[in-house]
Amino acid sequence: MYLIKNAEIFSPESEGLKDVLIAGGRIVAIDTSLSPNIPELEVVDASGLKLVPGFIDQHVHLIGGGGEGGMHTRTPEFRLSSAIRAGVTTIVGLLGTDGYTRSIESLVAKTKALKNEGLSVFCLTGSYKYPPNTLTGSVDRDIAFIDEIIGCKLAIADYRCSNPTRQEIIRLASDIRMASLVAGKPGVLHMHVGAGKEGIAEILDIVKSSNIPVRHFRPTHMENHPQQAIEFTKLGGYVDITADPGDVDALYDLICKADAERLTMSSDSNGSIPKWNEKHELIGIRIANMDTLFGTIRLLIKKKGLPPDKALSLITSNVAKALNLYPQKGAVALGSDADLVLLDSDFKIHSVFAKGRAMMRNKEVLVKGVFE
Repeated sequence: MYLIKNAEIFSPESEGLKDVLIAGGRIVAIDTSLSPNIPELEVVDASGLKLVPGFIDQHVHLIGGGGEGGMHTRTPEFRLSSAIRAGVTTIVGLLGTDGYTRSIESLVAKTKALKNEGLSVFCLTGSYKYPPNTLTGSVDRDIAFIDEIIGCKLAIADYRCSNPTRQEIIRLASDIRMASLVAGKPGVLHMHVGAGKEGIAEILDIVKSSNIPVRHFRPTHMENHPQQAIEFTKLGGYVDITADPGDVDALYDLICKADAERLTMSSDSNGSIPKWNEKHELIGIRIANMDTLFGTIRLLIKKKGLPPDKALSLITSNVAKALNLYPQKGAVALGSDADLVLLDSDFKIHSVFAKGRAMMRNKEVLVKGVFE
């Protein structure tokens, strides 16, 4: 049990200075001047610190990605401490281009492993290709019967994708929707959108002309198609953008023009970042890092002057609402999971709590993976 005293709370909206009592993995009291008489209660002095919801990263290559340059370019698995340092307490894992040497079985196993180590973790079936990779033999059965699986991954507008037809996308989204209704899940079709000039033109048309609710379509990497991103949010859909501290000017412009409550941000952590020449030949490759997630948010606040509540919502409340997790996740509220991050006066991560467990204190990681 922890009593966090004198914290400036952003839920992510500003709520002033308050105390927060954590017990049983949840927030059980929020008020000014809390002084419970509880044995073994640990008091955390948060004077001068900001208390915000734990960050949610919905695009993470938990068992690695890459491989476009040969099997020696397969990226390594994700490590628990990487999430803790980044302030991330909830993750959605997925596969990328490599649906050959990596499997949904391994992804689900890694999801369960990180859950055992203290995080909240979900995953997606499928990968870049169509028909999708699955565990049970079909996408809808994966969603209906595997607790951790909440949707499916697919790639479009990319020279590495399978170029699924309009009817194949509609059928896949319909199957996802039906399974999600039965399983009580968000049922997302999480779409890697490449740099192809068509972007999400087909998806926009499907949303406008079919009976499938827009909420099931979740395009990501949409910083590459800002005008389509703006249009999609205006239709009521959620759009995901990839964190990039080196491109905050363009991200800020997108945030200002789109329906900001419909924007989310993810890291693409442990996926590969290949560099191609004009002939689509690989000329370099590096690995994505989860630190870019809050690193980008911090720059939006510090460099661009984006209000903290609006910036933080991209990786807290907006994502939680998109994944049907709000207000259990994405909020500092009575009854919410005690997934919390303390930030210092310079908006740097100071401490992290996941489901009420102290994972990082005073900028020191306390909990690491079994083999770290």
